[in-house]
Amino acid sequence: MAGGGRSVACCAAALLAAAVLLSAPGTTEAYDALDPNGNITIKWDVMQWTPDGYVAVVTMFNYQQFRHIGEPGWQLGWTWGKDEVIWSMVGAQTTEQGDCSKFKGNVPHSCVTKPTVVDLLPGTPYNMQISNCCKAGVLSTINQDPATAAAAFQLSVGDAGNSRKTVKLPKMFTLKNPGPGYTCGRAMVRRPTVFYTPDRRRSTRAKMTWEVICTYSQFLAQKTPSCCVSLSSFYNNTTVDCPTCSCGCQNANGTNCKKDNSPTLPSDKWSGQPLVQCTSHMCPIRINWHVEQNNKDYWRVKISITNFNFNMNYVQWNLVGQHPNFDNITQLVGLNYKPINPYGGAINDTAMFWGEKLHNDLLMDAGKHGNVQAEILLRKDSRTFIFDKGWAFPRRVYFNGDNCIMPPPDAYPQLPNAIQ
Repeated sequence: MAGGGRSVACCAAALLAAAVLLSAPGTTEAYDALDPNGNITIKWDVMQWTPDGYVAVVTMFNYQQFRHIGEPGWQLGWTWGKDEVIWSMVGAQTTEQGDCSKFKGNVPHSCVTKPTVVDLLPGTPYNMQISNCCKAGVLSTINQDPATAAAAFQLSVGDAGNSRKTVKLPKMFTLKNPGPGYTCGRAMVRRPTVFYTPDRRRSTRAKMTWEVICTYSQFLAQKTPSCCVSLSSFYNNTTVDCPTCSCGCQNANGTNCKKDNSPTLPSDKWSGQPLVQCTSHMCPIRINWHVEQNNKDYWRVKISITNFNFNMNYVQWNLVGQHPNFDNITQLVGLNYKPINPYGGAINDTAMFWGEKLHNDLLMDAGKHGNVQAEILLRKDSRTFIFDKGWAFPRRVYFNGDNCIMPPPDAYPQLPNAIQ
């Protein structure tokens, strides 16, 4: 009976946390205090007019510091302003051709009023490629890999205007990754983009340019959190696990999760919905922060990330944390690192970490391969360092841009004796 009461209390706490998230200022407006200017900008450059429309290059720039789009990749959609068709595409394709029966002879690539465009796969023939295409829709963060933080494709549009006065801008843009989460504003006409030759001795100008800005909201992406944090330390044998029902609760018969001995259920990757292993927390991702070692001048933290999602391999994952000693990071094992200063240079307590390429950057399916580990060595500052009162644990943790559920502060591993 006592166990059942604890479960109900934990579920109530999870619901309360969700309510706080919902009521938090700026949640629906997709404002993130750690990345206030982060967005994905879509730029549409008309390169030339044609007898019945235009040829344009569409480029997506990921200006988010720690939120990327992983496999199976982005999906960009919009509604045409008139009755436009897409004659041809390079570097991407629409998911449907639609009804093109009115066309005789040459048949358009797409006749859909609301097309959805997806990236092409690596290895696409060169005559179907342009720069920044063909990465299976993966879009890196600007911090992690600026060279792959952009995607582009070219399309030839027909049955459209062929001048600045007659062209009608597409509307109702959508961006999925592949699930929801992004909200796009309306297209705004901008000053035409200027392009330079490699030697920068000659410039050309787009005929017309418009721009769309898309921002991300964790609450719109998923009604429940997607990750949680557990805590442990060398000075206490107790591991503080993720709060019960951090990312949702098991139903009575456990059919909303996969037990260890049950067969793998059909994959549902395209919708982005997780299929999680049955746990007390029900989170797709668990991060364990372990205070591993304490020396005279340094202390060491071990971070373990476990994947409980059978529907997702987390490629190019990243982790963001807040801790007052991040201004004294000395050595990293298995990680790359970049400081984030959302509050200006005077405060350096926020850091972004990601796995070393080809070694620690791929988090596979739940199971024996569903775990990556890394270590951080930090130098002590005698004026501020202390192990007491949970100081050694992070204040906030993000995984792939989503805020993770932390244990309550009064549950942190207790320090039996003062260790300085």
